[in-house]
Amino acid sequence: MKKHAHHGKVKMSDIAAALGVSAMTVSRAFKGDGGISSRTRAAILAKADELGYVFDATAANLRQNRSGFVAVTVPSIENANFSATVRALSQGLLKKGIQILLANTEYDVDEEERLIAQLLRRNPEAVVLTGGQHTVRTRAMLRNVAIPVVEIWDMPVKPIGHVVGFSNRTSMKTLVDHMIKSGRNRLAFLGGETDADQRGVQRRAGFVEAMESHGLEASRLVPAGAAPVGMTEGASGLDLLLDHFPDTDGVLCVSDLVAFGVLAQCARRGVRVPEDLAVAGYGNYEIGRVCEPPLTTIDVYAGRIGARTADLVVELLEASVQGVAQKHIIQPDLILRRSTP
Repeated sequence: MKKHAHHGKVKMSDIAAALGVSAMTVSRAFKGDGGISSRTRAAILAKADELGYVFDATAANLRQNRSGFVAVTVPSIENANFSATVRALSQGLLKKGIQILLANTEYDVDEEERLIAQLLRRNPEAVVLTGGQHTVRTRAMLRNVAIPVVEIWDMPVKPIGHVVGFSNRTSMKTLVDHMIKSGRNRLAFLGGETDADQRGVQRRAGFVEAMESHGLEASRLVPAGAAPVGMTEGASGLDLLLDHFPDTDGVLCVSDLVAFGVLAQCARRGVRVPEDLAVAGYGNYEIGRVCEPPLTTIDVYAGRIGARTADLVVELLEASVQGVAQKHIIQPDLILRRSTP
């Protein structure tokens, strides 16, 4: 293939001239415009590589008064389910040339407030918040910006804007109902001891409501430590549970990670699962699928939340007029495995 000699920085007009198309067509191809055919876009990108052209997205966005990124907050970057959500969200937004700027709140609403204030100074095109609990100032800041705000992983009573999530409370009731139908009625809940993790608080509330709806005692609420809690807290939590409630025949854990810690401690103590103690997790983590016995759990479809949020954000950014706030429910499913009867 013949090389084109260029002196100085290669421009879009050079690519356009080499292919016999307009500079506008080249620009639209780099921006992922759906009106450009895949064949034409491939030819433009190939010619750009050949000529050594680098698309300056930052400059293009500045000309359009766009920042080109969406601000996203998560409670923990170590949580595999939050990572799956962010990955799917990022992949969906990248199809439209939009990047994410990620902020880790460490389950602290005051830290979230500080981070949101910083992120808004960078003029994001939208804000995605994991969870529905925020400080008064955070809510005020986000209500005063003319950009889409989406809360995910929750069903807040008073949403700031749009919502993509599920009911932690209702899905935990589904898990309790299964345990009771399988013959277990001396059930305990093992989760965080503070209100920092509001999703955990709602799962605990769902446990209590479900037990009471069956006319059963719901006092076996075992604190596992400050959020985020995991395998270590699950193991120590089982000891605490059996010390105080030795006749417990089933335990529902705030996450699969906590439940795995329970399983490990059961093995050390000679507690048979599920014969002596039925164990259920929450979240359908990989570890719950490969441990022995595999964990009964709730699949919240973390990746699906991210993908749907990306679609919603793109839809909102492309709309000429912002309509009413949207609510998209991602329905969790009960996954039955051998850790419960």
